[in-house]
Amino acid sequence: MKSNANKTVYVCSSCGNEFTTWSGKCLACGEWNTLSKLSVPVLSTPKTNREDIQIEKLSEISIQSSSRQSSGISELDRVLGGGIIPGSLILIGGEPGIGKSTLLLQIADKIDNTLYISGEESLSQIKQRADRLKINNKSLMLASMTDISSLAEEVEKARPGLIIIDSIQTVQLSMLPSSSGSLPQIKECGLFLQRIAKAKNIPIIIVGHVTKTGDLAGPKVLEHLVDTVLYFEGDRFLENRILRTIKNRFGSTNEVGIFTLNENGMIPVDNPSKLLLTGMVVNPGNVVTIIMEGKRPLLIEIQALTVKTSFGYPKRTSSGFDLNRLNLLAGVITKQTGLDLSAFDIYLNVAGGLRVSEPAADLAVCGAIISSLKNKSFLGKTCLIGEVGLSGEVRTVGRTKEREKEAERLGYQVLSSIKQIRDLNRELTSL
Repeated sequence: MKSNANKTVYVCSSCGNEFTTWSGKCLACGEWNTLSKLSVPVLSTPKTNREDIQIEKLSEISIQSSSRQSSGISELDRVLGGGIIPGSLILIGGEPGIGKSTLLLQIADKIDNTLYISGEESLSQIKQRADRLKINNKSLMLASMTDISSLAEEVEKARPGLIIIDSIQTVQLSMLPSSSGSLPQIKECGLFLQRIAKAKNIPIIIVGHVTKTGDLAGPKVLEHLVDTVLYFEGDRFLENRILRTIKNRFGSTNEVGIFTLNENGMIPVDNPSKLLLTGMVVNPGNVVTIIMEGKRPLLIEIQALTVKTSFGYPKRTSSGFDLNRLNLLAGVITKQTGLDLSAFDIYLNVAGGLRVSEPAADLAVCGAIISSLKNKSFLGKTCLIGEVGLSGEVRTVGRTKEREKEAERLGYQVLSSIKQIRDLNRELTSL
């Protein structure tokens, strides 16, 4: 395959679509000023015989069951839907220092004949990290390289059970004149790895860097062509790590895995609710709620702080909770209870580094704000669940039985109505 000439294309940095002419607005996703000019080589390929199309009826197609291979890490198997599918392409993203390479080395320790390719570290650096993590897989194969053009030949010789690429931004194909990390290189390398995974039936895990906005770097086509996209969340300076499924062709996209990061590597957490509530103190503004992450109910702590504002316009700050939703709930509290929040700043935090998006936490957020405003805490081990409407009504949420069962296991009582809250905490004004 030889490069005869270059052609100019315009690639959208938001959706990854290519266009032959520039325009201020992307015609695919509608974003403005996202088209970048790129020079892409035109590759000439030898003519081959035309492939005949085989058409089959749906009723006559036989299904070949793909047995999943366990990664040896329970929380990772959970987010993957039960294990790694042979021939699948998995993309793992996250901020620098979040623990991506650590988790991948632990996976390589559990699966025989793993080929670990690093474009960022030398073999001695990988060896030092492996010794620190006590990796003792004798069949683990390491390679420090940036040009993966000959990877298909090496795979045919070594026949690995798993291939790990760390990272997609540091490898390149020598046939392309652009540098590693550029949009053409990331796209073509992704397609190249996809062909190897499907042709050889070998699972491949790719590490992807993130941008300043927290999105996976590179064109969106990279996320489209892989089978699974996993993303690490959490503060790099804290121990808790959350592995969330963004896309999964072979399982649910709502599952999360909970880990703690220490000197021994990524440790799966079997009881995340207990971990997330560790260190909680019953104070005004602290309220427990139950959210569903996939099939798993989690007890989390909502913290609110209301203080007199020093400015004419009150400040609203939220960490782990949607700011627009916080403003909406603050308006409902003011309208339905008569508590004037216009002179108070509201600071809201979800403890443990989690991000809450489901409306089941509305009642807990309202309770935390009012509790801090009144400087009175809720009595006993109680947790609040419920969606709050604009007229102040509390609506029931789905999968209540699973939530109540998890709360009962940890000794908490579930309150999901205004009457229950008033009966238990008469001195605390509530919706």
